[in-house]
Amino acid sequence: MSRATRTVLVARLDADGDVLLAGPAVRAVASGAHVVLLVGPRGRQAAGLLPGVDEVVVWAAPWIEPAPAPAVSAPDIDALVSTVAARRVDEAVLLTSFHQSALPLALLLRLAGVGRIAAVSEDYPGSLLDVRLPDPGDLPEVERGLSVAAAAGFRLPDGDAGRLAVRRPLPDTSALTGPARYVVLHPGTSVAARAWPLRRWVETAAALAPAGVPVVVTGGAHERHLTRRVAAAGGLDLGGRTTLPELADVLDRAAAVVVANTGPAHLAAAVGTPVVSLFAPTVPAPRWAPYGVPVVLLGDQQAPCRATRASSCPVPGHPCLSSVTAQQVAAALQRLQAVAA
Repeated sequence: MSRATRTVLVARLDADGDVLLAGPAVRAVASGAHVVLLVGPRGRQAAGLLPGVDEVVVWAAPWIEPAPAPAVSAPDIDALVSTVAARRVDEAVLLTSFHQSALPLALLLRLAGVGRIAAVSEDYPGSLLDVRLPDPGDLPEVERGLSVAAAAGFRLPDGDAGRLAVRRPLPDTSALTGPARYVVLHPGTSVAARAWPLRRWVETAAALAPAGVPVVVTGGAHERHLTRRVAAAGGLDLGGRTTLPELADVLDRAAAVVVANTGPAHLAAAVGTPVVSLFAPTVPAPRWAPYGVPVVLLGDQQAPCRATRASSCPVPGHPCLSSVTAQQVAAALQRLQAVAA
């Protein structure tokens, strides 16, 4: 079957950062097929940035979306099945994290007539999977996804190193930021357990500005209360002023990005910018640290919250990240600049 007639659905049902990490696997599939990318509503923006995607389908999976998750309803299930069936999908490559099951989606895709499905599954899949991989362990999420694509018969084309990437050209944001080579501080996170204390962000901005380091503070519209406070200590406040493609351009022209374990960390990696990663060990850093770029990882990776997947910090005082100082971040930025040089 030629690429023009072979349709493969790639699924990654989480948030923007997870979808960005699926990018290399998407490109592997795209080297031999028309790609329909199935994402959740929190991954819609990143889906539009991925090279190799021909079409995006958005569906909120009730076993993936955070509470309050969508109610399970027959019409909603029927709509997904009809949407996939209408696209005459030949195969599916299901990308999941270690704590997720591919089997609910595999069942729905069988109902949609998908004939061949590949995924990682520790649970017995019955007739739901044609290609079943054991959990590969502490591989980076990018490599986990590529392993599923490879098992399904799709590999990256020659010359593709498997790093994260975005569609280019990106929108020009130089009118917002001024000249390039600034440092980006991104104080927001998707969950509280991964957040560096606000006072530390303020201290960092206050320390960088007198040293002559231009600072740009980024965040979503719902994070303006954070970006305003940080930028007031020394920096340009872009909170709520950029779309995801525009944020990608802001990060692309930065010398380095300081960010916690949240989606913009992976967006920075996707545009090739070095990252100071304030990484709470609630999930394993070997799997989730920024991939394929110079990174300095800060935070106690052996803290009591390790591997809890907590959304709110279970340890009084949030010691895994509160122990990291602004001086350590400044030193990490100097190390990254040395690497970049």
